[in-house]
Amino acid sequence: MSFSIDAVTLARMQFGFTIAFHIIFPAMSIGLASYLAVLEGAWLVTRKPVYLAVYRYWLTIFAVVFGIGVVSGLVMSYQFGTNWAGFAFRAGPIVGPLMAYEVLTAFFLESGFLGVMLFGMKHVGPRLHFLATLLVALGTLMSAFWILAVNSWMQTPQGYTIVDGRFFPADWLRIIFNPSFPYRLVHMVLATYLSVALLVGAVGAWHLLRDSRNVCARLMVSMALWMACIVAPIQMVVGDQHGINTLKHQPAKIAALEGDWVARPGQPLILFGFPNMRTETTDYALEVPHLGALILTHTWDGSIAGLKSFPPSERPFSPVVFWAFRVMVGLGILMALLGLGSLVSRARRTLYQARWMHHIMVAMGPAGLIALLCGWTVTEVGRQPYTVYGLLRTADSVSPIAAPGVAVSLASFGVVYAIVFGAAVVFLFRLMAATPTLDTPGPAKDKPHRSAGITPGPAQAQAGSSTAGSPTHDDRHV
Repeated sequence: MSFSIDAVTLARMQFGFTIAFHIIFPAMSIGLASYLAVLEGAWLVTRKPVYLAVYRYWLTIFAVVFGIGVVSGLVMSYQFGTNWAGFAFRAGPIVGPLMAYEVLTAFFLESGFLGVMLFGMKHVGPRLHFLATLLVALGTLMSAFWILAVNSWMQTPQGYTIVDGRFFPADWLRIIFNPSFPYRLVHMVLATYLSVALLVGAVGAWHLLRDSRNVCARLMVSMALWMACIVAPIQMVVGDQHGINTLKHQPAKIAALEGDWVARPGQPLILFGFPNMRTETTDYALEVPHLGALILTHTWDGSIAGLKSFPPSERPFSPVVFWAFRVMVGLGILMALLGLGSLVSRARRTLYQARWMHHIMVAMGPAGLIALLCGWTVTEVGRQPYTVYGLLRTADSVSPIAAPGVAVSLASFGVVYAIVFGAAVVFLFRLMAATPTLDTPGPAKDKPHRSAGITPGPAQAQAGSSTAGSPTHDDRHV
């Protein structure tokens, strides 16, 4: 399989380009919504002002991210009709209702209670406001549920009948809970949590480098590192199980991401190399004997089918899948090491003074989102040449549009996205660059020096007037 600049390739490039922009913002929305729910819940239980201050800080960012996600998501829906009419016609009876369920349940829940989150604390009270935050967080998770149900059905289709070349539902439960769905859902949700944790940690570390006594930045760093410490190892276990499931249902994808061309007893793990689709070899391969078998088959002498086991027309483009997978795994290992290093710093009581760690956290701020994009690339490119795996080819899913028409729309998207989303990203960076304090303004704050009926005492007022204070004072708030 090789790339050529035709209408199908251009349509794939356009969809890949727009979804790469889109997926970042819903992923941030999912992680941030849950983070906000934890912060507000912690404030209600402890009444420590630092939790509410950090909540306000990230609530404004969440509102911007949510809006960008909605706008970019509309583009994705329109593309089904413009560039992928064949897919919409054949798979629409299944994909259409699932996407409609996402709008009717998740999006309505998110948008309905978002206004209460942003402006309702002084009107509904802290407990009802917390309920609104929980419902928005639930809505984001429900959105992930339905979107992953759609994508997973395209990867491992079941519960359908085919009539005149079109897919019709025969069993909705089997369609939704298809073989790969549980693994994809858990893997994706954990990826959003890790991505947001690294982003929050990077912002907190940035502000700690400027003022190591900033109580709000300390809380961000501490919570982010706990998430990395706990969730990164869990994500590795989930990824291992997801890989075993993929080997069962999409063996060509596994062969492509491993760079394996033939089955070998005691399958080695190729750490690095350059898969060559023309010569059907992986050039300059650096291998570890038996490790591939241990990871994929959990046996010492196991083997997996190589790409030569599949006709050339059925093979995913291995170089892209191979390297995207390794970037994802490499970043995941770095996240786990960061969490492990944080435990050492906690034990030494240097978590907030370890500037070397803060520099690393700032550098790794985008690592979770990059890993998420790489994982999505593995999922989608590894499914090729199919849109509905094994049943509907990508070439049969595209709209009857000539290559020049698709090229013009792709170029137009590039210009518009660079302007609109470039401005949005700059605005987000400015919000994150603002120093968090106990008096951080935000949509949830009703009056100066007053947090939903909680009047700060002298010590709190002193901390709110400046981010600086004695270490003992700051630690009480964290």
